[in-house]
Amino acid sequence: MASTDRKATREQIKTHNRRLILRTIYDQGEISRAEIARITRLTRPTVSSIVAELIDQSLVAETGQTSSSGGKPARLLRLVPDSYYVIGLDLADSEFRGCLVNLRGEIRRRMVVPVPGSHGDEALALVFKLVDMLISAADSPLLGIGIGTPGLIDAEQGIVRRAINLDWENLPLRQLLIEKYRMPVYIANDSQAATLAEYTFSQHSNVSNLVVVKIGVGISSGIIINGQLFHGDGSGAGEIGHIQVVENGLRCRCGSDGCLETVVSSPALLAQAQQLAQTNPDSALAVFAAHPDDLTIDDIVTMADDPAVQQIIRTMGGYLGRTLAAMVGTLNIHRFVIGGELARLGDTLLPTTRQAMDEYAPPFLIGDTELAISRLGQDIVVLGASALVLADELGLV
Repeated sequence: MASTDRKATREQIKTHNRRLILRTIYDQGEISRAEIARITRLTRPTVSSIVAELIDQSLVAETGQTSSSGGKPARLLRLVPDSYYVIGLDLADSEFRGCLVNLRGEIRRRMVVPVPGSHGDEALALVFKLVDMLISAADSPLLGIGIGTPGLIDAEQGIVRRAINLDWENLPLRQLLIEKYRMPVYIANDSQAATLAEYTFSQHSNVSNLVVVKIGVGISSGIIINGQLFHGDGSGAGEIGHIQVVENGLRCRCGSDGCLETVVSSPALLAQAQQLAQTNPDSALAVFAAHPDDLTIDDIVTMADDPAVQQIIRTMGGYLGRTLAAMVGTLNIHRFVIGGELARLGDTLLPTTRQAMDEYAPPFLIGDTELAISRLGQDIVVLGASALVLADELGLV
């Protein structure tokens, strides 16, 4: 028994050292073996042995030599970004998005699969189709699959407990993908994936707490506390979309009335804009009066300067701001970021949301609170899902 424990400990130490060395190379850009040993405080033989393995695996390459100061020049090392790819999936909106992402978080290939009315097994088949397409397009070995999906997710078990939009309940998504593709799979709620992307790839290096609100077909938030994703006791932290904000409001897909999702989401915006197109001939949207179902979010974004459209967006911002004000009072986190499909409405949505936050949040807490629009665009969930793989498999990001 003691021998087995010692062996496990040796393997754990080697894995730790390997990750430490690879992360050091990742962070430094170019670095010599001697400098790695100095930074990590590992012995030079240990560094040399592990670097040799990383070179054999094509993760690291020698790029040149340091300038000589009288002694023998040292060889410089760097990460090989395209030596491996990660498959990142975003299953949150009206289309499934997939990307091949390299070790630096750079997207090398994008693919989209429409999901018009697909639910249950049909939606699952589209996930397999998208993965198959990305595997066929990959010209580097694959490290694993990361997925951001809507709903209540047991990230540890890889089970979708409930995803209303996709009609999934207790779906063992990770296990199904592992059995089919024989590679590591990581799953997170789409808002949590978006939050991880924002925390990892945006300018939040000095921030330990962060809230990202993702608005698309639904609305939910991800929360980072002390640098770690906060899941909550039942894995449902940040599910703000089904908080009731409108008394006697519209029926939500969850079965309740007046949920935030019924007034702040892509479908809610489309429904109000379609009604506006038919009832307000002075609006720019009136060109869709005869065929309101042809209206898209892209059309609304294009016409966002129209006063009537702006009023719809301001109303949404008011509901959103009240909800975020409650989060300010509960969490006292200073940085909030809006991402997802409707982040494109930021010029109108942001000021109204902030105004409502200022009005409804505790005045002694709101003054230090920042609200911003994410710059990661529609790739935010894919990048976060990829970061899950890079962090767990290699210790990167």
